[in-house]
Amino acid sequence: MKRMKISRNAMIAAIGAVMIAGVAISAPALAQRDPAYEAARTAGQVGEKMDGYLGVVGAATPALDRIVRDINIKRRAVYAEKAQAANATLEEYAFTAGCLNISRTKPGEKYQAPGGDWQTRGSGAPQRDQRCP
Repeated sequence: MKRMKISRNAMIAAIGAVMIAGVAISAPALAQRDPAYEAARTAGQVGEKMDGYLGVVGAATPALDRIVRDINIKRRAVYAEKAQAANATLEEYAFTAGCLNISRTKPGEKYQAPGGDWQTRGSGAPQRDQRCP
């Protein structure tokens, strides 16, 4: 059987469609069970990164580092499983998840803009990478 070659953009779009359809487990939903994470997110101490992982915004503390590390370990495990099922790389899947996580931020929450700087979500749509599905 011949294996089809699919462009990277087509793969990212396909992964995005699968995630949007609700097939993927929502990594942010896993993290929202932790009140310390919720408090840090509300305070703007952590934010969504374009690579699909959570980041510390500003000065890191041992407690913030621990929260971010624990959540990112869980996210990576989910992304790895889902990437394999979608026949995608971990990086492709994580990037697409990052696009979706950023789009799901609420006003006042932090996210990483395409230039790499931290932004606070306003009432409009967040800035997203042009490669996002």
